[in-house]
Amino acid sequence: MAPSILLTFIIVYFLVLILIAHLTSNKSSDNATFFIANRNSKWYLVAFGMIGTALSGVTFISVPGQVGSAGGNQFQYFQFVLGNAIGFIIVATVLLPLYYRLNLTSIYSYIEKRLGIVSYKTAAAIFLLSRTIGSAFRLYLVVIVLQRFIFDAYGVPFAATVAFSLLLIWLYTFKGGLKTIIITDSLQTIFLVSSVLLTIYFICSSLNLNFVQAFETVKNSAYSKIFFFDNFTTSKFHFVKQIVGGIFVTVAMIGLDQDLMQKNLSCKNIKEAQKNMFTFTGIFVVINLFFLSVGALLYIYASTHGIAIPLDAAGNPKTDFLFPEIALNHLTLIPGIVFMLGLTAATFATTDSALTALTTSFCVDFLNFDKKQNVNDAIHIRHRHYVHVGFSVLMAMVVIIFNAINNAAVVTAIFKVASYTYGPLLGLYAFGLLVKTRGVKDKWVPIICVLAPLLCFTLNNYSTILMGGYVFDNELILVNGMITFAGLMLISTPQTNKKL
Repeated sequence: MAPSILLTFIIVYFLVLILIAHLTSNKSSDNATFFIANRNSKWYLVAFGMIGTALSGVTFISVPGQVGSAGGNQFQYFQFVLGNAIGFIIVATVLLPLYYRLNLTSIYSYIEKRLGIVSYKTAAAIFLLSRTIGSAFRLYLVVIVLQRFIFDAYGVPFAATVAFSLLLIWLYTFKGGLKTIIITDSLQTIFLVSSVLLTIYFICSSLNLNFVQAFETVKNSAYSKIFFFDNFTTSKFHFVKQIVGGIFVTVAMIGLDQDLMQKNLSCKNIKEAQKNMFTFTGIFVVINLFFLSVGALLYIYASTHGIAIPLDAAGNPKTDFLFPEIALNHLTLIPGIVFMLGLTAATFATTDSALTALTTSFCVDFLNFDKKQNVNDAIHIRHRHYVHVGFSVLMAMVVIIFNAINNAAVVTAIFKVASYTYGPLLGLYAFGLLVKTRGVKDKWVPIICVLAPLLCFTLNNYSTILMGGYVFDNELILVNGMITFAGLMLISTPQTNKKL
């Protein structure tokens, strides 16, 4: 497919988003609108839009690609998704009521009320670090696809592609913030879901399969195994590891993450926020099953037509490129546009939300907007704009650094280290919620929150030696939280006046 066609599509797509941003923020662009959409969001829009935020471009290209990878992943990811669903229910029934009862704008304000100012700043800093690296990593994996299939043809440097992408996001979020994102993410979710369904349709048509035949083909293929119960010690795919990991990754990286929770807090009340979460959970499970089905069909298509797995610069198989390779180079024009539509929607629905959440957290948690009078005056709005621009530039720099490293294993390791830092958030909130009669020596909390991930990183690298061959997967986040919790207990003191 000609790069000019794809580029034209992307420009038109963003012009539509910018038009929506203008219409939604025309009457109000103050800080209350930007941070929590005046707590007036419709729960069904939030639920639908959260799909686009939760399913990043990494999900869009990596989940299908991993189905037939050399590690024999198949549909094992669906075990993790089932754990996610349980985690979402816990978030909806335990954490959301707490946030609404305390009328929070930043969810980390709870830590200040419960444990102290240093603990509070530590929790917020963990989020800023983790979300910046995590979002940059997700954006990086998609920008390299855009670079390979569009911008390389025009000789555009990678840094310019990154700057172009983030500029477009900034243009449609800088005024309306969350109020705009609730609308644009709903639109982008429509594109994302349509793209997945249409991709299934186009591949089935190319393979001369109707829906029933496609279902039977996938079910009878070598890719459709979901549940893995063998080798608990050495297998990352074991059912228990995936379920436990899915639960606690969701609680920590969704329920204790300002990004996803900010959308929930924009609903009118707790009942609507919970309806949003329960609805979102059902859609999330179904759409991930469709992603896995796309993966199986892609590998069946590649096998039928003799298409090899694309290689990276080092000559190693790169399963992330299989979906774009088939969609853009082996199917017709319409499937290629549909793929780019879904990839763009998934990527930028995640990044725009992250930039808004990062801006909100910094303004509330470090600039203390929630403690100041006249927070919606021109000066504070201008300060918010500066912070928003600052995080956009920071994310661009991190993406460029990832590309300069030019080592997928190193970049993935950086992302994994960042994901470890959500474990201390799990420990902080668990201590706050479960240990009502004790406080902590506040100034020691940052040390605990640094040591816990370092211990987990070491444990993960040497678990086969230290634990009789045991191999960790996502359940490591629970261990991380438990180490943090134990550390907080060691520095705790009796305290009877903390009732939150």
